[in-house]
Amino acid sequence: MERYGSDTEGDEQDTPLLHRGHDDKVQRAPVCCSSRYGLALLSSYGFFVVYSLRVNLSVAMVEMLNSTHQANTNHSSVCPAHTSPVRPKHNHEANVYDWDSETQGWILGSFFYGYILTQIPGGYLAGRFGPKWLLGLGILGTVIFTLLTPVAANLGASYLITVRVLEGIGEGVTFPAMYTMWAAWAPPLERSRLLTISYIGAQLGTVIALPLSGVICFYQDWTYVFYVFGGVGLVWFVLWVFLVFDSPNTHPRISERERLYINNSLKNELSTSAGYIPWRSIVTSGPLWAIVVAHFSYNWTFYTLLTLLPTYMNDILGFSIQQNGLLSALPYLGCAVVAVLCGQLADYLRETCLYRTIVVRKAFSIIGMIGPAVFLVAAGYIGCDYTLAVIFLTISSSLGGASASGFNINHLDIAPSYAGILLGITNTFATIPGMVGPVIARALTKENTIEEWQIVFYIAAAINLFGATVYTIFGRGMVQPWAVHTSYSHGD
Repeated sequence: MERYGSDTEGDEQDTPLLHRGHDDKVQRAPVCCSSRYGLALLSSYGFFVVYSLRVNLSVAMVEMLNSTHQANTNHSSVCPAHTSPVRPKHNHEANVYDWDSETQGWILGSFFYGYILTQIPGGYLAGRFGPKWLLGLGILGTVIFTLLTPVAANLGASYLITVRVLEGIGEGVTFPAMYTMWAAWAPPLERSRLLTISYIGAQLGTVIALPLSGVICFYQDWTYVFYVFGGVGLVWFVLWVFLVFDSPNTHPRISERERLYINNSLKNELSTSAGYIPWRSIVTSGPLWAIVVAHFSYNWTFYTLLTLLPTYMNDILGFSIQQNGLLSALPYLGCAVVAVLCGQLADYLRETCLYRTIVVRKAFSIIGMIGPAVFLVAAGYIGCDYTLAVIFLTISSSLGGASASGFNINHLDIAPSYAGILLGITNTFATIPGMVGPVIARALTKENTIEEWQIVFYIAAAINLFGATVYTIFGRGMVQPWAVHTSYSHGD
C-alpha cells in the first residue's frame, strides 16, 4: 500500500485506517446531523467572528481618517475616482483623526503583536485544560475589546494600538485550541473536509465583514462597525458554551455509532502518554519546520492583502467606501469557495484514488502559493484597468484557498496528538508577517504610486515562491515516530 497515505520509505501506516481488518474495522458514521459536522459548522461561525473582528478595522480606517488632512498630505487616488451615490449626512457624526501613513501601519499591524504571544501557550493550555473554554473565552475577550475600540480611538492612537494588541492576545489561542479539538474529533480520512468547513468561516468573515463594514460606514458612521460585529460575537459565545464539548467521550448527545467511529479511527494515531510532550523532538522536526516556512510565506501575502487591500482600492484605484468593501471582499469569497472544493478533492484523492498524503499536501500547497504569487505580480502591471485589477487580485487570493488542504492541515498528519502545539509554533512564525508586513508596505508606499505597490507585490510573491519550494523539498505526510508512544509500528 505504498501509495496510500504519505511518503515512501515506510513513512505511512501499513494499512489504511478504515481498512485494518475484521478485528479493528471502523464503521463510518453518517454525516447528516452528526456531532462532528455540527462542531465544524459552529467552529466555522467562530472563525467568522474571529476574522470579522480582525478585518473590520481595515475598512473603518479609511473613514477614521481626516479627509482634509489626507488631501493635503497624501493627495487623491492615482486612478480617476469612481462615481458613487450621495452619502447620508448623518454618517459624519463620528470623530476622525490625523494619522499619517506610518501611524496607520502600526495601528493595522498592532493586532499581531498580541496575537503572536499566545500561539504556543494556546496549544499547550488547550491540551492541558481542554480547548472549549480556552477558545470560547479567547474570542469573548476579543469581542469585548472590539466594543471598546471607538472609546480607545478617541483617547488616541496609542490607546487604539493597546486595544488591538489585547484583541490579538485573545484571538491568538483560537487556532491552536481548535487544532487540539480536531485532534480528538476528526477521523483521518475526513480531516480535509472537516477542517476546510471549519476554517472557511475565516474566509466568510472576511468576505462579509469587508463589504458590510463599507455599507455601515456609508449609511451610519465607522463606530457602528465595531458594535455590530461585537454583537455577532456575543451570540456565538452563548451557542459555543451550550453546544460544544471537548471530545466525543464528553458529548452528552452524540450517537454511540459516531463516538465509536471517531475513537476507533484515531486510536492508532493519538499518544497514550498523557501529559508528556516531546519538546526536543518537536523543535528539531524537519517536517515541522517545512510547515513553518510555508506558513510564514503564505501569510506574508495573505496579511498584506488582508490589512491593506481596502487602502489600495481607495488610494490607487479610487473606489468609494461602499465599493471598496465589496471589491475587497471578492478575493476572499473566491478563496473560501476554492478551499471547500479542494478539501473535498483532497480527501477523495487520498481515500478513493489512494494517493499518498504527502503528494496531495504538496500539490495543493504549490497551487495555493505559486498561483497567488503570479497573479499578485500581474496585478501591479495593469495600471488603472479596474476590471483586470479586481480579477487578478481575486484569482490570486482564490488560488490561495488550495493551501487549506496543503501545509495548513499537515500538523494533523505528522503529529495529531500535539497538533495544537505544532499549530501554535507555526502560527507564531506565521504571525510575524502580520506584524511587519503592513508596516513595511506602508513605509514603501508613502507616495501611493503604482510603482511603489509593485514592489510590495514583488516582495510578497518572492516570499511565497520560497516557501513553496522549501515545503516541496522537506514536507512529510506521515505520523512522526515521536508523536505516537505505543507499540504501533510505522514500518521502517
